[in-house]
Amino acid sequence: MTHTHIRADVPDPLLAARPVGDKRGRGPRGAGRRVLASLKRARKALLIHISLRATGLAVMAVWAHREGVGLLEVLGGRWDSDFYLHIAEHGLTTEMPASCAPVGPGCHMAFFPVYPMLVRWTANVTQLPVMWAAIGVALFASVIAAWGIFAVTDRIYGRRVALFTCALFAIVPTALVQSMAYTEPVFIALSVWAMYAVMAKSWLTAGVLAFFAGATRPSGSAIVAAVVLAGVWEYVQWRRKRRAQRPAVGRIVVASLIAPLGWFGYVGYVGLHFGRWDGYFELQRRWGSVYDGGLYTLNELKRTFTEGHITLNHLVVSLTVVTAVVLFVLMTRRRRPPVVLWVFAAMIMLMALGGAGFYSSKMRFIMPAFPLLFPFALALARARRSTVVWIVGSATAVSAFFGGNLNFVWWGCP
Repeated sequence: MTHTHIRADVPDPLLAARPVGDKRGRGPRGAGRRVLASLKRARKALLIHISLRATGLAVMAVWAHREGVGLLEVLGGRWDSDFYLHIAEHGLTTEMPASCAPVGPGCHMAFFPVYPMLVRWTANVTQLPVMWAAIGVALFASVIAAWGIFAVTDRIYGRRVALFTCALFAIVPTALVQSMAYTEPVFIALSVWAMYAVMAKSWLTAGVLAFFAGATRPSGSAIVAAVVLAGVWEYVQWRRKRRAQRPAVGRIVVASLIAPLGWFGYVGYVGLHFGRWDGYFELQRRWGSVYDGGLYTLNELKRTFTEGHITLNHLVVSLTVVTAVVLFVLMTRRRRPPVVLWVFAAMIMLMALGGAGFYSSKMRFIMPAFPLLFPFALALARARRSTVVWIVGSATAVSAFFGGNLNFVWWGCP
């Protein structure tokens, strides 16, 4: 397996070690300078990302007003947000009200704890209402995630492609979820910076970030696998004499031990609560979420092209699934990114497409796999400005109005 050569012309990696004799990079001031330098390099991409997301939110605000609903209720008071707010206010051991009663006792324990904990701490510190804190954490995390996506892509392909990747991420079909009280913004932020840490050979940082990402949502196992396998790959490449410098084996081992503890720790906690080792998976089964290797997804795709009456949401989900598969193949065959990104995207795809149930949420499940955007970003980086404006403008409008459709027309969870 080969991967794209990481660019050497990008200034001071945010997490890379400084030369031994260079005192400028030591201590909080040196770290602060590197953070500010990275943020300065990403500022244009972040402004574009925020502007595109603000456009989507503006459309949602107008739509919500016409429906007689407050924007805050849309962003923080529907679907899974109810569960996260309940956990943030009452903890994991207090039973939910009737909203998930059909699933049985402990139904809300299917939701991982890191995001609700952040919401609770934010509400306690700021004295904001829990819903406001939940939306605030999600919005802040979405910007950190966009910054990380820029930083990772910049190291591989350069600033222009990184800018387009960041912009495209802001207008994917389910981009509205990046501004909702959901776990995706926090999970993506933790995961993308863990990948950046791997690329910068800061293994302990990667392990800690993967630990928290693993305790953020079920698909956290993707970043855990990506960090661990990237460490193994680094060692194998050195053994094959494809790396001149011996990797930091000790740090890789420690990171590989730390990374899985968040995911396995929470799954184990739920198992203890239910008194059975597979308690978490039984709980998922009760929710209607099982792994069948993709048979359910294939059947739903078949329905899309064989039945005459399907919803807009079903059609867009199916097109997203097919497009994601095509993009994954293109990403793999042309200028493959570093192993840690490739494994992460592959794992997200396996879990999203291999799971049965919640077909309407497949777009959201795929969304963390931002490396799938690389082929589009590379194409836009070579396109004429007029072409870029037309494509990005059209995609922004479609994404904004589809977000409204998800909340006010479609009846299911986004």
